[in-house]
Amino acid sequence: MSAALAMLLAVLLDAWLGEPRRLHPLVAFGRLAAWTEVRWHADRRAAGMLAWCVVVLPLVAVAWLLGAWLGHAASWLQLLFDVVVLYLVIGLRSLGDHAMPVARALAAGDILGARTAVGRMVSRDTAALDDAQVAAAATESVLENGNDAVFGALFWFLVLGAPGAVLYRLANTLDAMWGYRTDRYERFGWAAARIDDVLNFLPARLTAMSYLLLGDAARAWRCWRVQASQWDSPNAGPVMAAGAGALGVCLGGAAPYDGVWEARPVLGEGDAPDGQSIVRALQLVRRCVALWLLVITLVGIVCWGAGHA
Repeated sequence: MSAALAMLLAVLLDAWLGEPRRLHPLVAFGRLAAWTEVRWHADRRAAGMLAWCVVVLPLVAVAWLLGAWLGHAASWLQLLFDVVVLYLVIGLRSLGDHAMPVARALAAGDILGARTAVGRMVSRDTAALDDAQVAAAATESVLENGNDAVFGALFWFLVLGAPGAVLYRLANTLDAMWGYRTDRYERFGWAAARIDDVLNFLPARLTAMSYLLLGDAARAWRCWRVQASQWDSPNAGPVMAAGAGALGVCLGGAAPYDGVWEARPVLGEGDAPDGQSIVRALQLVRRCVALWLLVITLVGIVCWGAGHA
């Protein structure tokens, strides 16, 4: 029950406050990671693994020790600690804060504004994107980050408590910074990419299942089964294929990076995406969060009742 309560309070706190605009711990962590990478970079997997351990494991240990100490002092202090930590590592409201300006700009026919707004969400070149491609980029980002910024952290909080949520979020951040297949990061970022793959394996499939249950289930399952393996990421593939199928839109396809259009598989089936597709993707993620909270609360009540029978 305490885990369910902490999750509910953290989600409500995120809905109320959103991400901290100043002094966000993840921003400080990003700076630490960048500083470490500049000084420790070497074209070897071992160097990347060591750098990962140096920047992640001490912070996870601090979260574990602090949580244990507070829990020993008073149960309500540990609950408060769990809520604050989980609030800081999830980004449900942030998805809407970034995606809705894209949807509003597309609805107003402001393609330049939409390109600028979606450029804050994705790494691809946005200047050459048309309306449907802008909508696809934003919709893909919402679906994928539903897992990366919300469900993955909730899953690892359930498994390992606050230290698990911290571990997941820091690993995910390092994957976003180091996990590229470029000359600089091919070996140094290998550990960050593989660890993120391992930590996301179960959450990604639970996220895909959630999208399936609360969308067009038959289409989502068909797209997941047929298309997910064609995507280059073993975890983003199921999430985005199931999400696109659940929404009944076509995502993926060619996208420009560094001035070059790269071929990508098509995900989903149905209509071309538009601004409303972004809104529907946000609604899907929010409904899935409500489903998770409901299920976890019911399981907690059953377990509590069994323990007091």
